[in-house]
Amino acid sequence: MKINKYHWTFKLFSIFAIGIIAFVASCFSTPISGELVLFDLSIAEDATPEVVKRILMASDNPISEIKFEKGTYHFYPDKGFEKFVYLSNHGDLMTNTPFPIEHFRNLVIDGQGSTFIFHGVMIPFLIEESENITVKNVSIDWAESFHSEGVIVANDSVKKTFDMQISDEYPYEIRNEQIYFIKSYYEHSLGQSILFDPERNAIAYNTESYTGISTKGKINIQNNVNEIKYKYEHDGRAPEYKNIGVEDKLRVEELKPGLVRVYNHKKNMPPVGLVLIMKGEQGFNRVSPAFRVSHTKGFNGTNVNIHHAGGMGIIAENSSDLILDNFNITPSKGRMVSTTADATHFVGCSGKVVLKNCTFSNQLDDASNVHGTYQKIVDILGSNKIGVRMMHHQQKGFVIGQPDETLGFVRLENAFFPYEKSTIKSIEYINNRYQIITLNKKLPSDIQLGDLVENLDGYPDFLVQNCKIINNRARGLLISNPASTVIENNFFSTEMEAILFPVESGYWYESGNAANVVIKGNTFQDCQHGGKNRGVIRFDTDDDNKNIAFKNIKILDNTFNQFDNLILEITNIDGLLFKGNIITNSKTFNQLHNENPAIRIEASKNIELLENTYQGMAKQILETDASQPSLSFQ
Repeated sequence: MKINKYHWTFKLFSIFAIGIIAFVASCFSTPISGELVLFDLSIAEDATPEVVKRILMASDNPISEIKFEKGTYHFYPDKGFEKFVYLSNHGDLMTNTPFPIEHFRNLVIDGQGSTFIFHGVMIPFLIEESENITVKNVSIDWAESFHSEGVIVANDSVKKTFDMQISDEYPYEIRNEQIYFIKSYYEHSLGQSILFDPERNAIAYNTESYTGISTKGKINIQNNVNEIKYKYEHDGRAPEYKNIGVEDKLRVEELKPGLVRVYNHKKNMPPVGLVLIMKGEQGFNRVSPAFRVSHTKGFNGTNVNIHHAGGMGIIAENSSDLILDNFNITPSKGRMVSTTADATHFVGCSGKVVLKNCTFSNQLDDASNVHGTYQKIVDILGSNKIGVRMMHHQQKGFVIGQPDETLGFVRLENAFFPYEKSTIKSIEYINNRYQIITLNKKLPSDIQLGDLVENLDGYPDFLVQNCKIINNRARGLLISNPASTVIENNFFSTEMEAILFPVESGYWYESGNAANVVIKGNTFQDCQHGGKNRGVIRFDTDDDNKNIAFKNIKILDNTFNQFDNLILEITNIDGLLFKGNIITNSKTFNQLHNENPAIRIEASKNIELLENTYQGMAKQILETDASQPSLSFQ
């Protein structure tokens, strides 16, 4: 019987993969009509005005394809198309773009091997309410980075100081004993920070012991501030509130031009020779993703290299059928960092989402994050009408669904799955935090204020295949996707988890759990080297209960070559097969958490550990709670 389950896993996987291939082929067979536009190097000094001019004429003079003569093109914001955008997991802002792709169908943008260099705060490709858009054969970079770097040249653990050598590539000034890095069109403080190892060109081993650099502390003087009352719930993490009650504790002085001393850091002093990466204050430091795709059906990014962006490589919202093939995020020009946030991020997306043959390296957040959104019910306005609030400030303006899509009603303290479902009749957008949803049937009889809603149609069939995910901060893949997920033949070497499956409801309000997951034939090399005490593959919930959150998980024929013990950390799972995996010890680094087992299981059932090979160093391979008292490692 167990052999049959394994057989059907591969049969279902094969059907899934064949469907993906057929879908990708169909995306490129759609007939295209309109004019071919060719830009040559005569516009290379600032290509923005000519590109904007032609795109804005497209309603009267349609375009089928935009090509660029191979070369290097610069794009400045000064003559870009201006638009205010709400950007999930970024700052919301008035931005400029040279490619305002709105209400387009069947458009190809072909760089023919060109490099596009952007200057300042811009969104290179702003793609909205369109269909079947392809961008290919182009490299994207910024003339000046949105982060800054400093080499640690001295430290003093007694006086709590360290010295940084800052190259001329990162101009700075010191105001009121705080350092600010100055760019064209942009500046940032020290803010969020992490250490890189220049020898490995990767996040430093055990960086969590040294960073982030402590820049803030509690304020000493307040008068009557705690008497301020809010009638409605407010988000204390939002930029307009986040600095209430805190003040700058860090102090910076210049010893000589290019050499500064930093005082009052609370963690261990960063080691000499490492590179401190600084990107400014959270809430203000994500302003320029390379691609923003929203409410679009069909996007193909093929042979695209993103060397830098002041945010994510691509943020896609409420879109479907997104195929990234040889879509790479890698740093350039000797920089340690590529994008300053996730390489790729998908919110409320559906259909197929495919990442294949990609390299994601040196970005300052996850390689990919796939999820929906939880919105909180704050008003019951009638028998079929509710008022909902968007809970996190970096998801303002997000519309949870469209008419006839299915909402799930969730009360996470009782269950991680919806207790009721209903389809949307209409959504009235009141403001960026508050919307009114009318449903096609009556509300659940036991609905309560504070319950959450999620869009059950806003999850994709997700495929990650033949990708390399290395040298970045945070996770490889962060997946909250109850539809289906296949992660096959990839290489991971990440600072935190290689793959994290959360149910997240307390901070980001990113909805979804995980079901129908196949993780097969991957290599995991020295993940979790940043110092966190977590598994390489981890399932986790915010809510401390034993309800099932994850279902039907297959982890098959992978290789884990790890310096530390904890490989698999699971909780709240019904149905996991861990089979044919090889676990070895790399001895690349010293162990950080040698007390851990290789596998830790809590609050789960129907777990099978079969035909695995263990050659690690854990004193105890398997640790379980009372939910699996007779489980053994095989």
